[in-house]
Amino acid sequence: MKKRFSFPVIWLPIIFFGLVVIIGACILHQPQCSRTPEPVSFIDSFFTATSATCVTGLTVVDTGASYSLLGQSVILVLIQLGGLGIMTFSALAFYLWRHKVSMTDRIIIGQGLLHDKSFHLGHFLVHIMLWTFSIECIGGFLLYLHDPVSFHPFSALFHSVSAFCNAGFALFSDNLTPWRSDYFVNIVIMTLIILGGIGFSILLELGGWVRRKLRNKPVRTLTWYCRVVIKTSLLLIVGGAISIYLSEYIGNARMPLADALLSSVFQSVTCRTAGFNTLDIGGMTNVSLLFMLILMFIGGAPGSCAGGIKVTTFRVLVAFSQSQIFMRKQTVIQGRGIDEETLNKAFTLMTFAITIVFFATILLNITEGWGASHPTIRGLFLDSLFEVTSAFGTVGLTTGLTPKLSFVGKCIIITLMFVGRLGPLIFLDAMHGFYRDRFYRYPEEKMMIG
Repeated sequence: MKKRFSFPVIWLPIIFFGLVVIIGACILHQPQCSRTPEPVSFIDSFFTATSATCVTGLTVVDTGASYSLLGQSVILVLIQLGGLGIMTFSALAFYLWRHKVSMTDRIIIGQGLLHDKSFHLGHFLVHIMLWTFSIECIGGFLLYLHDPVSFHPFSALFHSVSAFCNAGFALFSDNLTPWRSDYFVNIVIMTLIILGGIGFSILLELGGWVRRKLRNKPVRTLTWYCRVVIKTSLLLIVGGAISIYLSEYIGNARMPLADALLSSVFQSVTCRTAGFNTLDIGGMTNVSLLFMLILMFIGGAPGSCAGGIKVTTFRVLVAFSQSQIFMRKQTVIQGRGIDEETLNKAFTLMTFAITIVFFATILLNITEGWGASHPTIRGLFLDSLFEVTSAFGTVGLTTGLTPKLSFVGKCIIITLMFVGRLGPLIFLDAMHGFYRDRFYRYPEEKMMIG
């Protein structure tokens, strides 16, 4: 009997994301979406559509100056679709149509959005939609009330959605630098970024915890997973802010202390996949850029709008290193041991991510340097590494290299944004679907290490 070929279900999000990017690029390439007499070139439209769908924020053209209201609306829709995830929208549509989803689909979506595989899909998706749209509307309303001229209704909604989805797209040519000293705008944007980057499951858990607190009902202790993500995220935000402040402002008082602290905190929050900036990234010190590289590489929490290797991967790797240093047999995080499968996934993801960033940086130096000597292109390596990490982590920050990219360079960044948004592990799982298990093992040998 001939074996029937089964198409791996894990490929569905890759196909859906790809189709949305292609459709978005075709629409953005139309003359109606452009403010200029000539439509934006297809490669630039494709770059923008990928950046929006992958909620990255890197742009090769000025979004506010190059695209019409229709074009900006298309970008807004792509950001929303990418932020929530095509699989989430597809599952919701299927659920509303059939009122049920197979157990296989439940598990697949659960692995992507929740740390727990068992959950009620319908309630979960409805809660996601309600929470997401409510937070985005509140954020937009607050921005509009504060500055109804710059943040008119569409602009306020656009920047609120962009912040919550960690996209980093702005309609202003200088991003948010005019509001560098505006505490209200900074706090609203940072709050939206953090809420969109901590993960949907944690957002729902915190929402339930707050509701019980306000109603004076018995409050359950936050789950172990929730506490790990929140503590690690806060540690990265505070550590990043201190690092940026020390490397930017110690011995170089370019602005008042309060503004310097505010901008340091804002950049620490936003460079973990949001992409907004209140400082000139190209004018920052190399030390600041290196610290930001680390934060961009780590990213946000699993199942969120953020990219990167995720804070949980970082925390697991740190805990494993601690266990090795202190000669402990078990890797422990806040009183809980980490299983071997999780450790293997963390190391696989870390290795795969470093490999991608390394080779992409080499390729970008080749395409943008074209064999030029080091003195003539001094600084290109750091700019390329920053660009690659920003694209892979779906951050959207750049030192100024993005608009200058060659055609091949744009293709490299497009690929990185796509891989970074879906996550390297999903591509590995997709490839594993075509492999057959081996029912044998090779003889083992010990290898001298170090």
